[in-house]
Amino acid sequence: MSTSNDNAAAAVIAFISGAVIGAAAALLLAPQPGREVREKLSELGEGAAEKVRRLAREARFKASPKAKSGDFQYDGGDAWI
Repeated sequence: MSTSNDNAAAAVIAFISGAVIGAAAALLLAPQPGREVREKLSELGEGAAEKVRRLAREARFKASPKAKSGDFQYDGGDAWI
């Protein structure tokens, strides 16, 4: 089973890498002055950095323990499932 997971992860990484390389090539080969290309790259970098920070915060929140084991006590009442 881990082999199929490894293959899927490799395919996703290859796809993302190809997309990034393609986007960079399109920006660098576009008929625009260098200043405009640098501004676009700067904006893309800032947006990507903010997205990475946001995803890191979400991952940290999801990985942190939500509650200690003693926080919830069963009072014997009915519960809806």
